[in-house]
Amino acid sequence: MNQEETKKTKKDGVVTINGDVHPDAKWYVIHTYSGHEVKVSTTLKQRVEAKGLTDRIFTLYVPQQQKIMVTDGKKRSVDEKLFPGYLMVQMLMDDDSWYVVRSTPGVTGFVGMGNTPTPLPHKEVEALMRFTQMETPRFEAKFSVGDSVKVNDGPFKDFLGKVDDVNESQGKVRVLVSVFGRETPLELDFEQVNRI
Repeated sequence: MNQEETKKTKKDGVVTINGDVHPDAKWYVIHTYSGHEVKVSTTLKQRVEAKGLTDRIFTLYVPQQQKIMVTDGKKRSVDEKLFPGYLMVQMLMDDDSWYVVRSTPGVTGFVGMGNTPTPLPHKEVEALMRFTQMETPRFEAKFSVGDSVKVNDGPFKDFLGKVDDVNESQGKVRVLVSVFGRETPLELDFEQVNRI
């Protein structure tokens, strides 16, 4: 996988092995070691191509969503896995394709009843792909109501206060600070405060 393909995979979580998908191909969920989903998809793609199974295994998908993390007053964008430890694969199920997937390092098994992998409805996978591509980045803060914080930006810089409300969807926090002996609520962006 070249660098451009790796960037694309990181961005949308989709690895296309063969764009000419067989009409009978179904989506299956495989369980991997948590945190190894992208590594497993890269290894699996290489194994499928080396074993000549590109006519039976077509697409790999790691559902992920972009999230904005705020740590120590700084924003950074990260790709968060929606289902840590799981990877979806679009394939024609037979002994050879099952074996190449199941024997890939990092794969612990297929999701299903007993030893039988259970296919996912195609419409559910399409809806999940649309959701992850259309969703705007979400904020994730390390704040909760009652946390003690210090304001690090704006007219109330260096004031200490307590978190009164957290609005993750807007990336804002309401902090109660003492001004002239009275509690005053401030609405601040996540990056304007640090937990103490």
